[in-house]
Amino acid sequence: MRSIRDIIPGLVAFWVTVLLVLSFGAPAYAVEAVSVPLDGRTLDLRAALEMYTDAGARLQVSTAPGPDGIIRRIEVQARDPDIASNWAVFALANTGNQQIDRLLVAPHYWLPGSGLFTPDLGRTRITNITPSEGFAPERVPSKESDVFLITLDPGAVVTFIVELQDERLPKLELWEADTYRDSVNNYTLYRGLVIGIAGLLAVFLTIIFVVKGTAMFPAAAGLAWGVLIYVCIDFGFWNEFFDLTASQNQIHRAASEIFLSASLVVFIYTYLNLDRWNTTYRIAVMSVLLIMAVVVAIAMIEPSFGAGVARIVFGLTVIGGMGLIGWMSWMGYDRAVMIIPTWILLLFWLTAATLCVLGVLDNDIVQPALAGGMVLIVLLIGFTLMQHAFSGGTVITGDLGDQQRRALALTGSGDMIWDWDVMRDRMIVSPEVEQKLGLRRGTLESHARDWLEFIHESDRDRFRLMLDTVLVQRRGRIVQDFRLRSKNDDFHWFSLRARPVIGSDGEVVRCVGTLTDITEQKIAQERLMHDAVHDNLTGLPNRELFIDRLQTALTRSEVDDAGYPSVIIIDIDQFSDINDNFGLAIGDSVLLAVSRRLSRMTRPQDTVARIGGDQFAMMLISEEDTAKVENIATAILRTLKSAIPIGDEEVFLSASIGIAHFEEEQISAEDLLRQSETALYDAKRKGGNEISVFSEVSGDAAGSRLEIASRLRQALEREELVLYYQPIIKLEDRSIAGFEALMRWEHPELGMLAPAEFIPIAEESNLIADIGLFALEEATQQLAEWQQSPRIRTPLFMNVNVSSRQIFRQDLINDVKSVFLRSPVHPGSLKLEITESLVMENPEYAAQVLERLRDLGTGLALDDFGTGYSSLSYLQRFPFDTLKIDKSFVRQNGQESQLVILRSIIALAHDLDMDVIAEGAENESDVVELTDQECEYAQGFLFGQPMKASEAEEMLFRSTSYTTS
Repeated sequence: MRSIRDIIPGLVAFWVTVLLVLSFGAPAYAVEAVSVPLDGRTLDLRAALEMYTDAGARLQVSTAPGPDGIIRRIEVQARDPDIASNWAVFALANTGNQQIDRLLVAPHYWLPGSGLFTPDLGRTRITNITPSEGFAPERVPSKESDVFLITLDPGAVVTFIVELQDERLPKLELWEADTYRDSVNNYTLYRGLVIGIAGLLAVFLTIIFVVKGTAMFPAAAGLAWGVLIYVCIDFGFWNEFFDLTASQNQIHRAASEIFLSASLVVFIYTYLNLDRWNTTYRIAVMSVLLIMAVVVAIAMIEPSFGAGVARIVFGLTVIGGMGLIGWMSWMGYDRAVMIIPTWILLLFWLTAATLCVLGVLDNDIVQPALAGGMVLIVLLIGFTLMQHAFSGGTVITGDLGDQQRRALALTGSGDMIWDWDVMRDRMIVSPEVEQKLGLRRGTLESHARDWLEFIHESDRDRFRLMLDTVLVQRRGRIVQDFRLRSKNDDFHWFSLRARPVIGSDGEVVRCVGTLTDITEQKIAQERLMHDAVHDNLTGLPNRELFIDRLQTALTRSEVDDAGYPSVIIIDIDQFSDINDNFGLAIGDSVLLAVSRRLSRMTRPQDTVARIGGDQFAMMLISEEDTAKVENIATAILRTLKSAIPIGDEEVFLSASIGIAHFEEEQISAEDLLRQSETALYDAKRKGGNEISVFSEVSGDAAGSRLEIASRLRQALEREELVLYYQPIIKLEDRSIAGFEALMRWEHPELGMLAPAEFIPIAEESNLIADIGLFALEEATQQLAEWQQSPRIRTPLFMNVNVSSRQIFRQDLINDVKSVFLRSPVHPGSLKLEITESLVMENPEYAAQVLERLRDLGTGLALDDFGTGYSSLSYLQRFPFDTLKIDKSFVRQNGQESQLVILRSIIALAHDLDMDVIAEGAENESDVVELTDQECEYAQGFLFGQPMKASEAEEMLFRSTSYTTS
């Protein structure tokens, strides 16, 4: 057994530990001491630190075990007992037999790990240091770091408690004094070199700006000054002259980063000349600069926020600038190509800086290296600008003399010089003229008479007269267009603008001016003149040119007693079926084939023209015998019946032909053409594929249709076509919901004509497009007026009928767009009524047209539902929003089956999300039944007949609801 003497020391140690726990309230954990080497190596103490954040005004810690292995507890009081402080604890050990003196260094600003969004901008890091034994470390004066002299006795282990200004201590190192002094001196030299280079760059670019005056030079100078200011603050240059506090340094550092970011934005904007490309760039840059100005004001209070915004803007500018430079380089912009190497280097610099502020890169050379890299980038930018400043020849700046200005203007205009030395009789032109004509250099440097050989025969006399006139009158201005022959014997048009130069004796000594190549303009003019009187598709003469040639032939026949012309009109039967079944492109190909076949059947003195969509006219002068003319018409029918190959298919045609022969009495070209059209209507009336010759009998028989057709051409100009409006009633409250626009023709002789009397004739004579557009414009304009009237508060819609010729015309979409631009109405309030049979003519094409019309904001109503095919699958496919039930299903005649169909149609429309308008509501029983079936709208004589716009407006003003007795 152990003796009492052996047990007593253990008991004493146990109770001492208990007393310590009771005294300090927690077990003591000692810090691990860092051994300080005698060779003077620099130690990074960040890994050995124990951090205590907001630990209070008093801190109790355990010391590192001493040489005897004993761990002690020490307590430290903060300088300000009312504020919770931040603390750092570390321990140092001197294991040698010599005293060690070291400098403890904590830099005020440390870029690595400073942060991106709310960066640490530096401040005094250490307030006080308390050792566990010995004297407190002595603070060494320094404007850039907190430096303390620490002395360690041989074999000593000292624990240091550091009171911090805040929770951040980005770097803490232990330096040998001489090594630290050498490091500071070395960096001072490096910093001086960098600052000197940056200053020289800023001054140099400023001087270049003063000399050149181009916008990109002040922008580059501003960027250089921004880099200089940033480097000076980062290297503590201003601290050598001004006694700046830590908070002042933060504001200056934030302001420098903001200015650097803003100057980079301005530089990339001005260097790439973005204002020339799009005004959006100017708005964006001005917005960024305005934001940066606001950030500067905020940075006075919160520098960290301002610096964070500046760093983000700088990064976005570099990345966005790389995208702009790449795109403009692809577009061939020289400035963008030249800045690519510099910007790639800037992109690498941004990557390194980002890794640095995020703490990925962390060593002593990163921060000064980044500052030097920024100066290097500005140096490369300066070299790039020098290429712009001193390359590409001499650039004239400043005030120009009159002669210099004239020379520059001539160079900029691209015109060529023409000079005639009258005394030597020698003409000289710019080499570009001979180059354009393919002539050998100096060919056109010759006498005036030799020039005439190169001028077109039709222009020689005018050119010679122009020169003679100038020499005689000794004044004036030469303005003339003429043609010069090229090496390939074709001609180029040139425009000559010149003035005579008068000598001291009052005579013309020379004529000097410019030549401009106007060949393309002349070709365009000739093309426009050709297109004005020729059909764009076939190249044949159009109606106007055909009438002019016909009138010329008639005049010549009367004056010279020459051959009398005959007119043949050919109309392709059922040509719309070809467009519907094969498409418009195939239809155009068929018309081209027909034009070629007709042209081969005429002689040079005859004329073939296209006077309408599928109508051709032929003027025959080569044949006067009426029988032979009719034989030619028969041959035309036979020729057109031959199959026309279209891809793998064949198209077969038939035609109706009308013939008009010249009579002895006086007749105009329009009358002769009208007679042939009358004969054509007669052939059409017989069923097509017929030949009809105009005579008095056929003229009387077709007189009424011909009169209507001819008068329709003038009805629009004379305002004889008007729109009437029939109200559409909302059954829920009997209020006016809208109107249907119905066309009427107030014929001065035949009286009021309904659409059924002239719309078919309008479709046959290709006038339906103009009439339909008139109805669309009038109805939309009237709807816009009603919707904008303050007296009408109820929402209104307008229904307008669309014919088959309109729906399958390519111009319908553009017509609707232009109508909406001139008369804006509420979206969906203009509804186009389209019959069921119309969309079934070409369902695929109709579906595409209707989709585009709906996208434009028009409503679509399916008219006369139930009278056509009634294909439910097609009904679901088409984008109709309204269904109009034919009046035959609305009128009650006692048939139960008819009522069932009416209910089914309404239910079907509701299931398809469509509104229902019932036509033909003529009595109260019809309205009651429609209301019971939840039909939304009704239209009929019970609520009002079609009326003029003024009457409809009065009806709107007078009442918003209807009652029936």
